[in-house]
Amino acid sequence: MKNAVNDGVWSGSWVAERLGVELVGDDALPALLGLALRRNPKRAHLLVSNVLGKHVPQSPTVVYDHGHRLGRRAAALLGEAEAATAVVLGYAETATGLGHAVADGIGTAPYLHSTRRPVAGVARAGGFEESHSHATSHLLLPEEPALLAGAGPLVLVDDEFSTGNTILNTIRDLHERYPRERYVVVALVDMRSAEDVDRMARFADRIGARVDLIAAASGTVRLPSGVLERGQELVARHESAASGSAVAGRGARAAEPHEVPPRAPRRLDLRWPAGLPDGGRHGFTPAHRARLEAALPEMAARIRGALPAGAHRVLVLGFEELMYAPLRLARELERITDAQVRFSTTTRSPVLAVDDPGYAIRTRLAFPAHDDPADGPGERYAYNVAGGGFDAVVAVVDSVADTPALHAPDGLPARLAAHVPHVLLAVVPSYVPQTGVPAPPHAPERPAMLPEPLRGPAFSSYPPEEVGWLLQDLSDITLEAPTEEREEAIQSGGAHYAESLPVEYQPSEQYQELFHTALDASAARLAQAVGVVTEAVIAERSPRPVLVSLARAGTPVGVLMRRWARFRHGLDLPHYAVSIVRGRGIDANALRWLAAHHDPRDVVFVDGWTGKGAITRELALAVEEFEAKEGVTGFDPEIAVLADPGSCVRTYGTREDFLIPSACLNSTVSGLISRTVLRADLVGPDDFHGAKFYRELAGADVSVAFLDAVAARFPEVADTVEEAVKELWAADRTPTWAGWRAVERISEEYGIHDVNLVKPGVGETTRVLLRRVPWKILARAGAGADLDHVRLLAEQRGVPVEEVGELPYTCVGLIHPQYTRGATGADGKAVNL
Repeated sequence: MKNAVNDGVWSGSWVAERLGVELVGDDALPALLGLALRRNPKRAHLLVSNVLGKHVPQSPTVVYDHGHRLGRRAAALLGEAEAATAVVLGYAETATGLGHAVADGIGTAPYLHSTRRPVAGVARAGGFEESHSHATSHLLLPEEPALLAGAGPLVLVDDEFSTGNTILNTIRDLHERYPRERYVVVALVDMRSAEDVDRMARFADRIGARVDLIAAASGTVRLPSGVLERGQELVARHESAASGSAVAGRGARAAEPHEVPPRAPRRLDLRWPAGLPDGGRHGFTPAHRARLEAALPEMAARIRGALPAGAHRVLVLGFEELMYAPLRLARELERITDAQVRFSTTTRSPVLAVDDPGYAIRTRLAFPAHDDPADGPGERYAYNVAGGGFDAVVAVVDSVADTPALHAPDGLPARLAAHVPHVLLAVVPSYVPQTGVPAPPHAPERPAMLPEPLRGPAFSSYPPEEVGWLLQDLSDITLEAPTEEREEAIQSGGAHYAESLPVEYQPSEQYQELFHTALDASAARLAQAVGVVTEAVIAERSPRPVLVSLARAGTPVGVLMRRWARFRHGLDLPHYAVSIVRGRGIDANALRWLAAHHDPRDVVFVDGWTGKGAITRELALAVEEFEAKEGVTGFDPEIAVLADPGSCVRTYGTREDFLIPSACLNSTVSGLISRTVLRADLVGPDDFHGAKFYRELAGADVSVAFLDAVAARFPEVADTVEEAVKELWAADRTPTWAGWRAVERISEEYGIHDVNLVKPGVGETTRVLLRRVPWKILARAGAGADLDHVRLLAEQRGVPVEEVGELPYTCVGLIHPQYTRGATGADGKAVNL
């Protein structure tokens, strides 16, 4: 492919020549896409768009026109009547500006883009996971909840349509809340396989909706045999050559700083129109678009007036999700100045850089995140800026990101100033929506009284004083589905994991023996962790906390914490169990009950362990949403956990990833209660979430025996708990989210590209083997008895266990990434328990 894109050479030729990778499809593909590499032993290539305005500086007119033309095509496909009722949804971070341009092309459509930035007081209208490894959970935060509630077509815009997983996740989530008859998917390139195309068609049939697709070009990527090994060698060689370079990062020659000492970055007041949204995070209407159009000439003129005399090449650099405003400013500047104007944005996506005209990412500037991201601190990047020959850079950020971290010696402006003679900083006010969400019209009144908690022995095998379940009893309803059938429905987008239950695993005699052996070996260790986390809660959260366990893994831990409080302090603490569902939030009716019976400031949410931190973030967002909607304040969403190997919380008993025996079993160590269920035909808006009581499994129940074995060790660990608590308070407990980053890396390296299919830690790995369709298990080299039960389960299911030298967890479970019935193990053969 010789289409000239970069210095007369196709910007994918470097990778193509060395690895034999081919783009096959439309003639337009080479102009749209280049190739790069990541440090990834499971996928050799990375597609890099030349016209998106993200990684590759490009003429803003070219960037905008590509999106606008796709919008005109969408309008023509829909027809005038349906286009008039359409809503456009773009994906953060890469497609926020593209989605805006598509909405402009349709003309009459309001626009919303997903975001990774929670905003206080704005309730979620939906949420989903992206399939790319560097991404975190997406939130939908429209200022007007009705924006997504109409029956008109929904136009979903992404830069690249590779497998369709992200689109399926989105449509499934939104269709359950706001069903409609038509969806249109818009992308710059459609790189799906035939299998992915068929999967989308089956999904559309299942939900009874029409799903169309529009793309500027389509094709596939051909990979020769041995490409992964050669890719690993190539990346390792270039990383070694470039180690220690802050500019080039991995694999690139460092761009030479300019000879003149850098000037301090200069602030530029754009005089952004008051009250005009800075983008589509909370919705952007045609009226907003008209206001922006009217203000653009004056704002662009202010940029032109601030540029140095004789500037020939200028870059307008946007900021992650903030793409549209800087793109429109750049396009207007290009129209009124003789300088060559280019546009790109910063990104959170790490890519290998190689200084070669046939490679898409030639240089890399790295700098710390500066907008206090919800998933914790980390590096951010600006590609192809250093060494790009720019006389000036206009960096455009929003006011939330105008922080001390931005202006630090290693911040973005300082990094830019080392390589570009003139740096201007323009800050766009972050739009603050009206707080609170009005109730929908004619909403039925909520029942004045919620039911009292369920208690044993009528519901669960725990004594009634140990825990009250804020759930409804669904024991008489058949909810179980075979593991393979359930996995296929979940991954195909046909069902949410909380709508059914897995068939309860019945442990063999050998496996039960492993549980008891593990309990004997770890009871004292568990008792110490229970003591440490309980002491931390009483000292830092509330002298008389109300323990609220996240059912069901948190429930045994909550009972043990309650027992420690009585043992050590003579306290009789209230303890409840509530349901939280990933992607759906916490049971709002349970929160209402708690607020009506206790001071929310005393409520402490409890869980067993952290994995990658998804539930930690889910709870924080759900509590914020609940308080904004209900007017109730005081709930602290930070979870207290027995073990925090993911480094996601401040209140924990330990951060070691070790075997918690309660993770070995399901209901038989959790009061004979199933995992929780949330299904629209069973759980109404005024009901608690549901669960089942498996009375028939009483003969195998070890729930109380587990609690007694750990509590019996309390006296012997009392002194060590006191010392451990002192060490805990002296330590820096700031969450680092190291577990999340490890999951992202593993997702990418093993070619899964969906963080939901990576389950880190002993507890989560055990769940994969008991309840999901496992693909393989990664075990830290040298891990001992903590993994005996994992090895046994893996052997029973025919799942390979791969030892890994550098693993932050003791083990990680990988769910089959492209599951269809029969593809249970890595060899594609079904293996029954």
